Amino acid sequence: MKRMMIAAFVLLAGLLQLQAQVTAPAPSPFCKTEQKVGLTDVTIEYSRPSAKGRVVFGELVPFGQPWRAGANAATKISFSSDVKIGGADVQAGSYALLITPQADKWRLHFFHYDKGGWSSYIGDEAPETAAVVDVNVTALPMPVESWTIDIGGLRNDGASLNFMWEKTFVSAPLTVPTEAAVMASIEKTMAGPSAGDYYSAASYYLSEGKDMNKALEWINASIDKGGERFWILRTKALIQANLGDRKGAIASANRSTALAQEAGNDEYPKMNASSIKEWMQ
Repeated sequence: MKRMMIAAFVLLAGLLQLQAQVTAPAPSPFCKTEQKVGLTDVTIEYSRPSAKGRVVFGELVPFGQPWRAGANAATKISFSSDVKIGGADVQAGSYALLITPQADKWRLHFFHYDKGGWSSYIGDEAPETAAVVDVNVTALPMPVESWTIDIGGLRNDGASLNFMWEKTFVSAPLTVPTEAAVMASIEKTMAGPSAGDYYSAASYYLSEGKDMNKALEWINASIDKGGERFWILRTKALIQANLGDRKGAIASANRSTALAQEAGNDEYPKMNASSIKEWMQ
């Protein structure tokens, strides 16, 4: 009995210890910045240490050594489209950002985030390295207490990626492909629905038993815009059969079968053969 009481006491003490965890602010709070630049989404995730009266660059953060651009985990920066940073091409995706500071300039290292290896410097020529950018240092007139990364100078075609801490300011130009995206959108819109749009509309009308004449019009428009495809001709055959045009349906199904066989597809010839057999009765 005494042993059981001791064991129960030890278990209770352990449970109380687990429940009594102290919640306190992080010394370097996490920050997530999201900004739309033109049509590109830019997201920065990092931790923000404070100077607390210390000399930061050159002492707390030594010159000539790679730094995680924050505290705790490496700083993560993501782009929804291809961009240019300081003239360097950076593809859409997520990157770990490391910084090698010097008194007069910084080197920004962008590493593919999903490839790892960024927890320690892996070299600018390593496969994990996406881009390396050199930027100049400017002195701030007033000190900034907490490490800050933000996006300023917003324009339709770009912005600036800014870094501030203590009395140091660094800015890297960020260029986004807004004009190309807008022109592509204009051209697509002005050209009207695509072959895929017409096919999707016709397929929906077929599945829902709606206006088959309209569905046939759309499936023909899809073929006119995108060429013959075995799955599209299969849908056309089904629409024609719904309209009572069995001869046309059989012709479309046979063409679908021929294209499917050329593509090495075995499924559509079987479906077409089954349908043709039904339509010939």
